[in-house]
Amino acid sequence: QVQLVESGGGVVQPGGSLRLSCAASRSIFTMAWYRQAPGKQRELVAVHTISGTTNYADSVKGRFTISRDNAKNTLYLQMNTLKPDDTAVYYCNARDPLTTSWGQGTQVTVSS
Repeated sequence: QVQLVESGGGVVQPGGSLRLSCAASRSIFTMAWYRQAPGKQRELVAVHTISGTTNYADSVKGRFTISRDNAKNTLYLQMNTLKPDDTAVYYCNARDPLTTSWGQGTQVTVSS
């Protein structure tokens, strides 16, 4: 298991920005951000492998940027041009062939 600690959520107006962080207790191959809105299934937002490969959900392409600092075992999600539909609990995920771990989640609310 990997311990994951998220931070950076909050309330922002439409068009605003937020940056989420996820600190992992050790290095792990793949880290990702998921989100879950009320009444909806959890969905993948963006993924980042330790080698630098990234992938994004179509709904966030061009607005969100995932990055990681391998020296600090920390994953980031820069979210720009936020929309009300981005409102959700955002979860950090870390996985390798043997284990999958989740953070506790951080609430992001986009509202005027």
